[in-house]
Amino acid sequence: MRELILKHCHTLKLGSRIAENYKTIEAETHEEFLEKLLAMEVKAREINRKNLLIKKACFDVIKTFENYSFEQIEIPGSISIEAIKTVSFVDKKENLILYGPVGTGKTHLATAIGVEACQRKKRVQFFRTAALVNQLLDVKANGELKKFMRRLEKLDLLICDEWGYIPFDREGAQLLFQVISDCYERKSLIITTNLEFSKWNGIFYDEKLTSAIIDRVIHHSHLLIFTGSSYRLKNSTINC
Repeated sequence: MRELILKHCHTLKLGSRIAENYKTIEAETHEEFLEKLLAMEVKAREINRKNLLIKKACFDVIKTFENYSFEQIEIPGSISIEAIKTVSFVDKKENLILYGPVGTGKTHLATAIGVEACQRKKRVQFFRTAALVNQLLDVKANGELKKFMRRLEKLDLLICDEWGYIPFDREGAQLLFQVISDCYERKSLIITTNLEFSKWNGIFYDEKLTSAIIDRVIHHSHLLIFTGSSYRLKNSTINC
């Protein structure tokens, strides 16, 4: 009988979970049994979908809000910690700019937000900004830029980590501007950076392009300022 059930599941593209777990279900009526069986399959598919979204997001390391402290972050009155942790700003297509020294938890927070967004069935992509620019240059050289941009268009949240750590050449800067322009009022953007806006021209070497990027980034944005010292230095085994 199990083999027959497994065959039917395969035909209906239900996988093997039903055949493997139906005996564990306790129910007093056929209707209750069927409801529990279907609920089990729905729950399993939701978990698989969330895991797939997290995998596709390409986070460097999975981080969550567990034990994360907001104490040394200046949060503007325009957004609450609750709105950050529930990623409700993504539904509004608003942006977050996480600004502060290296090692203060910006990437951790950006990743935790991204993971939570995946848990809420949002499509997320995480990039180190320099890697994103390099990929843009590569796909353009290979004639696949439109295909790559269409992939980005489907996102709900784009995370650009380490913004400004490495300057770009003119072509790379223009391609990044195209990505930012396509995000504008269409999806949410999170940027982590240790550079104040006045120094962004040192990344792009073009005042007009820099102004255009800043204009699109800061509109509908919330600026979170990280004021603490480096976690990595505080927890280093090297005595300074």
